Amino acid sequence: MIKKYVTDLKTEFNGYNGKKLVKDMMAGLTVAAVALPLALAFGVSSGADAAAGMITAIAAGIVIAILGGASYQISGPTGAMAAILLSVSAQYGVSGVLTAGFISGAILIVAALCKVGKLVSYLPSPVITGFTSGIAIIIALGQIDNFFGTTSKGENAIAKIISYFNGEGSFIPDWWAVMFGGIVMLIMIVYPKKWNAVVPSSLVGIIVALIINMICFPEPVVAEVGAIPSSLVTDQSIIMKGFDFSNITSLIMPAVSVAALGMIESLLCGASAGKMKGERLDAQRELIAQGVGNMIIPLLGGVPATAAIARTSVAIKSGGQTRLVSIFHSVVLILSMFLLGGVMSRIPLAALAGVLMVTAFRMNEWHAIKSIFGKKFKSSILQYVITMIATVVFDLTIAIVIGVVAAMLVFIVKSCELNVVTSDVDEKRLKGKVASHHHEEFKVVYLSGPLFFGTQEKLISALSELSGASQIILSMRGVPLTDDISLSELEELYKRFKENGTQISFCGVQQAVSEMMDRAGFRERIGEEHFYWDAVAAIKALEQTA
Repeated sequence: MIKKYVTDLKTEFNGYNGKKLVKDMMAGLTVAAVALPLALAFGVSSGADAAAGMITAIAAGIVIAILGGASYQISGPTGAMAAILLSVSAQYGVSGVLTAGFISGAILIVAALCKVGKLVSYLPSPVITGFTSGIAIIIALGQIDNFFGTTSKGENAIAKIISYFNGEGSFIPDWWAVMFGGIVMLIMIVYPKKWNAVVPSSLVGIIVALIINMICFPEPVVAEVGAIPSSLVTDQSIIMKGFDFSNITSLIMPAVSVAALGMIESLLCGASAGKMKGERLDAQRELIAQGVGNMIIPLLGGVPATAAIARTSVAIKSGGQTRLVSIFHSVVLILSMFLLGGVMSRIPLAALAGVLMVTAFRMNEWHAIKSIFGKKFKSSILQYVITMIATVVFDLTIAIVIGVVAAMLVFIVKSCELNVVTSDVDEKRLKGKVASHHHEEFKVVYLSGPLFFGTQEKLISALSELSGASQIILSMRGVPLTDDISLSELEELYKRFKENGTQISFCGVQQAVSEMMDRAGFRERIGEEHFYWDAVAAIKALEQTA
């Protein structure tokens, strides 16, 4: 792995010159403009503070980029991660979030060494789309208090909504907060897309809200970001406060959820961005980078990070050449933190809530959702809806498991369907192959699909309607497998038909089915003379005995 890493670095920086350096620096500046408001917003929405979001973006941008599995990945705090961390913070506080983040880093390294990353490719796209929509809902619900200036109580978004109605919370809007949030949302919605490549709409919205707040309200009238320390180690960091050993066992499952999200989001981001850049992601090395990064970030006071598709795509579209783009973006964020910390402290939380509301809406994969519902794929709709609801009601790990199980059940049900088609003998198709004969009492039954205890009833029902036929030929070329239970039922049915003067014959039996028949003694009891290669051979043999 180390040799491949060195080789990849040599390839990445082969022919690197001043022109490429300038491109990396400009791309890094552009990415920083996108990352700054998101880092502040996701830091607050994770249950920590804006400073934690900044440190996460800075540390992830350096550590994970240096070790990463590709030249283009930009990591930092994300909306999906913030949504999970909010519930952890509500139960265990910031210390619990940082401890869970550290544990998740270790889990990611173990997962990388075990090559678990390959499992991500088995996640159905409707499950991923449903998960993304569920996260978007959680983000939007989690910003209601900041956007409206209200208060709520609860360990998750649903509990907080309920608290408005049971008296534990209070939904009395602060119209100043609504104004700031509304201004940012309006700017982000009407902002021309062509300008977005130069100055992101989220940054413009934050700047406008900040200017209004500083000029019109020298004294705060709404909740603000608050002091941003001019240090890369916060007072809440593990270095300063240590691990939350009192809740260490309870934090293992949240850490698994964080690690699972980090793996899924990072690898999906890498796969998507890799197509844009024309470069393949080394999944194992990327997970190790994410693991090491998420073990270092909490030590400094940052929340868990993952690769971010928004920042990564901006880096590629801005002409980024190497992983230095991520490092330059972190340098710009460090300068912003030290030079503009006092100004950023006056940013209204409602303004950041406005950014997250629009971001939550836009993070939905609307094209995929339209395809799922527009084409009326019932199985995909079921997977999407179940995963989305499970994501909102439960945590990530449970939601993904439920979504995958739903997908598997739908696939099993569809795969295990037995199609039974009954046909008369087509005299034209038999021309020249068998002797001329009247075949009115011959019936050919074509089977397609597995024959087992779950589908045997359909076959029995179809055959029961053919009691008037003298010869029934079961064409089983489309039956890939069977079990002893269905064979036992089929044998009983065979005996009843024979007693009533109807002979059942078999043709086109696949090898796997034939072997099961031999093991069950079915072929021996029925008689080898009733098995044929195809329907034509069966009809030819049967008409000679008729």
